[in-house]
Amino acid sequence: MGRSVKPVTNGARLMKARVKWVEQALFLGESGSGHAVVIDGPPEGGGRNLGMRPMELLLLGLGGCTAYDVVQILRKGRQPVRDCVVELTAQRAETVPKVFTHIHVHFVVMGRGLSETAVARAVSLSAEKYCSASIMLGRAVEIHHDFEIREET
Repeated sequence: MGRSVKPVTNGARLMKARVKWVEQALFLGESGSGHAVVIDGPPEGGGRNLGMRPMELLLLGLGGCTAYDVVQILRKGRQPVRDCVVELTAQRAETVPKVFTHIHVHFVVMGRGLSETAVARAVSLSAEKYCSASIMLGRAVEIHHDFEIREET
């Protein structure tokens, strides 16, 4: 029988989530902010392919965290950013646990007259200072970041 352990926060921000088993390999994840996501496994693992896999969610979390940072940094720097797409490619180990071994984060930043120096700085600051997901995963996974700027016409 398991026991409940009270989390130690040491004054840190406490984040909560809940994952409820629905059936077979289907789960419903609920965030502390009240949002939900369907998590499911592949058919060969007993799932019905009705939702994202947990590792896909982890990769999306990294992408969302770093995209948010880059857009905010560029906006605060008064750069004319109009769009930002983060394309992530991850390699996983072949054996269990099938952890990420390499992640490539590619930013496509669009705007009119964006400074290459400002975009490089925003990507660097996110990767090295602000993106909690990138910094945390970077302790165990080799992560490479790069970017391209597309001029808005």
